[in-house]
Amino acid sequence: MAEPPPRVPDRLPMEWIAASLKRERARAGLSLSELAKRAGIAKSTLSQLEAASGNPNVETLWALAVALGVPFSALVEPPVQSVQVIRAGQGPGVASGQASFVGILLSASPPGARRDIYQIRAEPGSARTAEPHIPGTVEHLIVGTGRVKAGPAGEEVELDPGDYMAYRGDVAHSYEALAPGTTFVLVMQHV
Repeated sequence: MAEPPPRVPDRLPMEWIAASLKRERARAGLSLSELAKRAGIAKSTLSQLEAASGNPNVETLWALAVALGVPFSALVEPPVQSVQVIRAGQGPGVASGQASFVGILLSASPPGARRDIYQIRAEPGSARTAEPHIPGTVEHLIVGTGRVKAGPAGEEVELDPGDYMAYRGDVAHSYEALAPGTTFVLVMQHV
């Protein structure tokens, strides 16, 4: 009997959302009252969200994103790190208030970026080393089957099926299959 998949967290850390809301509201030059009015939510609700309390659903955050004129991802994307790993079943999610639905944003594309998507098949043996790509390149990797060790030189991480990782592709990096039949999706983002 197969084990059930790992449980996906049903909410993002409120500190991320609070910081994003404050940043985007300041960028737009809107008061709490004006943003709440434009989004169709109570000012007290918006105040609580900016104070990192409350439990917003997808619909509330979507309304705020529209009112701010930003993509939904601008409000829920985690703070940027040099190497980002999200283990299978551990990505922060935003639940819907209307259905049994949880969205997990792994990465948002910054303005002006281009992304190339590759499906990779690899077998154990030797690592595939890659020279730095053009400046500003970021690689996103999601493991399908097997195991992979990947990342910038000296910062490699071992990944299992369903794990996600983002790292700089404009520095020397490598990929190494650790199990037979390893597959992964590689997204190269160029700014």
